[in-house]
Amino acid sequence: MSQRHIQAICFDVGETLFDETRFWNEVARYAGVPEFTLAATIGGLIERRESHRSIFGYLQTESVDPNLLGYRFEPADLYPDVMRTLNMLQAEHYRIAIAGNQGEGVAEQIEALDLGAEVIGTSARWGASKPEPAFFQRLCDELDLAPDQIVSVGDRLDNDVLPAIEFGMHAIHIRRGPWGMIQAEWPEFGQVPWKIDRLGQLCEVLDEIESALAADD
Repeated sequence: MSQRHIQAICFDVGETLFDETRFWNEVARYAGVPEFTLAATIGGLIERRESHRSIFGYLQTESVDPNLLGYRFEPADLYPDVMRTLNMLQAEHYRIAIAGNQGEGVAEQIEALDLGAEVIGTSARWGASKPEPAFFQRLCDELDLAPDQIVSVGDRLDNDVLPAIEFGMHAIHIRRGPWGMIQAEWPEFGQVPWKIDRLGQLCEVLDEIESALAADD
């Protein structure tokens, strides 16, 4: 195997690896509103660049802890292309990390799914949240790699992609889920050099990143 600069791929959690539809449907039932109403309200918040957590103010209910709902990440919540992609990356000897802004107990739930990740981090476990630089520094520390040896894959420009690039990592935007779809229309989307619509395109883009790095040397 030829020498490769990129050593690790870090995936965001929600709407990158996991389809969160089931969670938000449970929130809608808890709040007593139609699922369509909640989904449309979240879309409006994203478009206005408001935190999705303000949804609870609009619903006039308290913030809902997933543990309160009894919600847990399950294998059925994984997008269909996830396991195939992770297996391909492992076959190519990439190190895999999974890290996102999740609460207590989520890291353990993901670990139980045995996805082959070397590092699993959450804001609850690490005491830092994306887009804070401390979150990305912790990821580098856990992998013992320089930022430019890591590729961050995520659906959110504001949390996953642009902050990772600013920190010195390579980043790939995946256009799926409400954030991925809506934020792809933001002007800042033009600042993102690497973009995919599905994880099946990831290995091809990783090769393109390596080629670009080699051309710069």
